[in-house]
Amino acid sequence: MQTARPTTAETVRNEAAKLASHRPHPHHLNNKEEYEYRDYSDRPDCPITCLASFTKGLPHDLTTGLLLNPVDYKLFVAGIQSGDPVDFQHTPLGPGVKFVTPNCPSDERIKVDSTAATRASAWCSNMAKEYPPNPKNPAEKGAYVRAWESAGAGNVFDLQGPDAQAVTMPPAPRLDSDELLGEIAELYAMALLRDLPFRHFRLPAGCSARPADKTSPPPCADPDSFDHATAFLNSLAWFNGGALAKPPTLAEAARRRTLQADGSNGFRGQTPGEQVGPYLSQFLLLGNTSLESKMPAPAARQADQGYIRYGAISIEQKVRIATPCKDYLTIWAPFIDVQNGADLRGLESYEAPTRPTKKNPCPPDGHRFITTPRDLATYVHYDALYEAYLNACIFLLSSGAPFDRGIPFLEADVFDKQQGFAHFGGPHILTLVTEVATRALKAVRYQKFNVHRRLRPEAMGGHFDRWHKINALKTGKLAPFRPIAEGLSALHWNGTAFPDVVKAHNAANNATYFSDEVDSAADSYLLPMAFPEGSPMHPSYGAGHATVAGACITILKAYFDHGWTPPAWFDDAQPVAYEPSNDGSRLIAIELDKPLTVEGELNKLAANIAIGRNWGGVHYYSDYIESIRLGEQIALGLLEEQKLCYPENFTMTVPLFDGGAVRI
Repeated sequence: MQTARPTTAETVRNEAAKLASHRPHPHHLNNKEEYEYRDYSDRPDCPITCLASFTKGLPHDLTTGLLLNPVDYKLFVAGIQSGDPVDFQHTPLGPGVKFVTPNCPSDERIKVDSTAATRASAWCSNMAKEYPPNPKNPAEKGAYVRAWESAGAGNVFDLQGPDAQAVTMPPAPRLDSDELLGEIAELYAMALLRDLPFRHFRLPAGCSARPADKTSPPPCADPDSFDHATAFLNSLAWFNGGALAKPPTLAEAARRRTLQADGSNGFRGQTPGEQVGPYLSQFLLLGNTSLESKMPAPAARQADQGYIRYGAISIEQKVRIATPCKDYLTIWAPFIDVQNGADLRGLESYEAPTRPTKKNPCPPDGHRFITTPRDLATYVHYDALYEAYLNACIFLLSSGAPFDRGIPFLEADVFDKQQGFAHFGGPHILTLVTEVATRALKAVRYQKFNVHRRLRPEAMGGHFDRWHKINALKTGKLAPFRPIAEGLSALHWNGTAFPDVVKAHNAANNATYFSDEVDSAADSYLLPMAFPEGSPMHPSYGAGHATVAGACITILKAYFDHGWTPPAWFDDAQPVAYEPSNDGSRLIAIELDKPLTVEGELNKLAANIAIGRNWGGVHYYSDYIESIRLGEQIALGLLEEQKLCYPENFTMTVPLFDGGAVRI
């Protein structure tokens, strides 16, 4: 037996490797824009300016925001494709200086090093120049540059699941497409709604709040703005089903959406169950009570108190309250610094805790339930990537959620004679739901860096801003920005020209929070961002959060009975859900006309986390919808290989994001 075991183990590993190797590696197709956009004069002797490509961190022209020297982009791509760290060390990172030559910009630039004087002088904005001093050297000021994140991860091999290059995504929307116009318009609309409580996203028919919430939303949140936003988006061909300029591709047709004025699907995902009940998944709000209720008071807590029990400790499902109505990168100087790699992380501000008084001994402590889109953006700004799905898993386990009927050891102990634990039990699923995350990240890094290299929404906002500035100056250099800015310029928001709405929003924001910044009074059409550093230092398509969401949620749907409804989602046999009050201090029950299900709330959880990044301004809708599908492929492949390792004969039925199901 001792001799047979190593041979059998080798056979199982070989079978898993054979299964993985027999998966066809697809062709990875991008949208070709990287090769098509040249500099504004369109001279064939000048390299491309990469209008549609991710260039953050490379030196940019301080006036146009376009790439300073296209040769830098070629070095950037060379390092990505080789995976050799030495190639990245030769790639320029940080701001530069453009020297006018008869043909193209030269390769000379400021070298941003670790000395305070050099770093401070390299930046345009006060925010970057006066970045909080180094604690070890208080005299040192000036933001550091920020390196690209795991650009070579797509070249890494793995020992389980599909190879990082064995899964793919369709080409990203092009700048001249109705889809892209819809996506960037949606992100501007989301930025203007960032402080409106989710309760004011009108509920679908059959939902009513109980009891009434009398707290008021923040003064900057107009309750009518949701209706204005949906009407604004409904005017676009991408959303209203109107005629398109050209037939959409299959991928575009699959992503196409139609908004409704009743708010049942505005700014939501589109997978099964997502549009049922309130906007936020119950897994982001409720606590688990089954184990706690068996403990003596005061340890026992109700689900609507929002504590997730981790063994002997509990974690509260609340976030820090970011300063309401405060957006970032709405001024050109900090915007261009961030495009040039300035690391402004950690400069966002939060509400201070209220001090106790005799009348109010337990005042707000600066945290609340996820109440507004800004809160959701704060959550996904600092989450541990898989934490929401680990919390959901713990919630389901402690709620006694049944496993999929194909999994072993579900009968009474007297029949099965064993229980699941190390396999087909809590420790197994808890480990697996986190284990799949790193494999998803490698696959999406390959798509991000090696295939698509799609620019971030903040850069699209920069193009929109420059279009208006250059148009006003009558310089004749509008060509690079025409694919995106002309469409936005023609839109209207509640009877007002959309650019004027953006300009007014940014002007109020800058006057309130950044009046001492360089050119703070200048007109700005930039995309308001929730984070001072803008997006991460990697391309937009696909989305890391969304890919991990797709992978982790697929694991949960494979193991748990996805049609089950936890007891906490009923009240006296009436289906209920919970959502935060306007001030986020408590959860309020909502009566539903039909119960929520595990599948629907898990799908909603994936969308909340992925679209939460959109609420921050760092991703597009197509980044979300295609990336959760990518993560799904990774999880299914991992489950197929792991099934070979067990002697038990079992199955798992996994509902898919596109509808239907597969059986493992």
